[in-house]
Amino acid sequence: MRITGTGHASMRIDTDAGSILCDPWVNPAYFASWFPFPDNSLLDWETLGDVDYLYVSHLHRDHFDAEHLLRFISKKATVLLPEYPTSQLEDELRDLGFTSFFRTKSDEVHELDGGLKVMIQALISPTDGPIGDSSLWVEHDGVRLLNQNDARPSDLSRFAELGHVHAHLLQFSGAIWYPMVYELPTAAKTAFGKQKRDRQFDRTWRYIDDLKADHVFPIAGPPCFLDDELWQFNDIFGDEGNIFPDQSVFMSEYAKVGGTNGVVLLPGSVSDVTAGSIETTHPTDVDEFFANKKAHLEEMRDRKAPIIAAEKASWRHPEIDVLGELKKRIEPLLEESIYLAKGVGGPVRFDLVNYDGDAIESIVVDFPGKQVRAYADEKVRYRFRTQRELIEHLIFIDEGDWVNSLFLSCRFSAARIGQYNEFVYAFFKCLSEERLQYAEGWYDEHEKSVDAEDTHLGDWTVQRRCPHLKADLSRFGIVEGNVLTCQLHGWKFDLPSGKCLTSVGHKIRAEKTNP
Repeated sequence: MRITGTGHASMRIDTDAGSILCDPWVNPAYFASWFPFPDNSLLDWETLGDVDYLYVSHLHRDHFDAEHLLRFISKKATVLLPEYPTSQLEDELRDLGFTSFFRTKSDEVHELDGGLKVMIQALISPTDGPIGDSSLWVEHDGVRLLNQNDARPSDLSRFAELGHVHAHLLQFSGAIWYPMVYELPTAAKTAFGKQKRDRQFDRTWRYIDDLKADHVFPIAGPPCFLDDELWQFNDIFGDEGNIFPDQSVFMSEYAKVGGTNGVVLLPGSVSDVTAGSIETTHPTDVDEFFANKKAHLEEMRDRKAPIIAAEKASWRHPEIDVLGELKKRIEPLLEESIYLAKGVGGPVRFDLVNYDGDAIESIVVDFPGKQVRAYADEKVRYRFRTQRELIEHLIFIDEGDWVNSLFLSCRFSAARIGQYNEFVYAFFKCLSEERLQYAEGWYDEHEKSVDAEDTHLGDWTVQRRCPHLKADLSRFGIVEGNVLTCQLHGWKFDLPSGKCLTSVGHKIRAEKTNP
């Protein structure tokens, strides 16, 4: 099995029974804030895109690059489609000209032509990607690969059941806006960033240890930030709170925990994997490349500047009545929302900075009142500040997922009183009838389900599944004193009271084994 690195979470998998291109992303994403690093735009995409199969793991724009898929990827390719609850991924691929789809069943092995076997595990909670994320398992001629990309399954047991994995490709770096955008003192922001950076690595080590593959490939990150307004987010300043470590940092940290089987893929790197060996070639010296990371980023910044400028010029739509249009789009969804609206529990304020950079228009999405209105000087627990033109553009393109656009762009600042609230972000990724109804149904089923199975952690008996997204706490749970931490997403619980310490809701069932 041959694995060709094509940047970020993208790779081409070649076997004697066919080729699979995964998640090709080249063009800037999220309001021109994210770019692939190392740069992959100069690869021979005409050749790379001539494949038998296409796998797009989910709709996040650093995995689903519509412009690139349209221009370079063969429309003769058969799409390996995850089993998602909505048809949006298939619909968008059909709009790009793809006509051949192989609809997989989650966790079910499918045999394709020539003995090529694939399995896609679909994650379908409202907080998984843009309503869904997935991982791809591939087997041919006794060699097995797991492309986990940035999916976070509760465990990898289903893949391990299918036989020893030889190549495990998984995320290790950040892909979020926390804590950089929060209006916090620098010291606090650094401390929270370090916690998140450490937690990302801990989660990665746990997945690696679960699967025990022969070879581990760090992929799906980090992006780079080439706009001067976002340049500080690149991990080139010695900031221990930066959540975007690169592959060279992964290799260093992996060595500290005893890892000796890591393999870096640059764009253009090729790994030939057999059941007993691996041989990897690179287009340039890997260590030297990362030693000169800042120079590479500066060269990319100069080269991509016209692209960023052109995108920025397209965002302004002064003819749009922002308040009126948001009322028209969001108020019907608020009327239908039960679980999400209750979960948010209060008004969310958006401060829009006008073109001159000074004037502010403040708009409130009032979840209890089921309305969108002008801010009336009331106290709010959740506040966002961003450029007016970004909201104008979201309205102009009728964007139904503000997470997969505004929030991942990091082109905003945020403040909150109290804990993180997942329902805020869940609602703003569900700004369509289909998505909202799915999310409401999922939370309805989730809230009514009772997990009676227990596990023992230290001196405590707790429910085995995390109340957040049902991670197996016998594998991901760590107890320190009276606090339980689920390492999968870093959620914390006070065991004596059952209260979640990191978010609203999600009480855990627990009792002292030996009072």
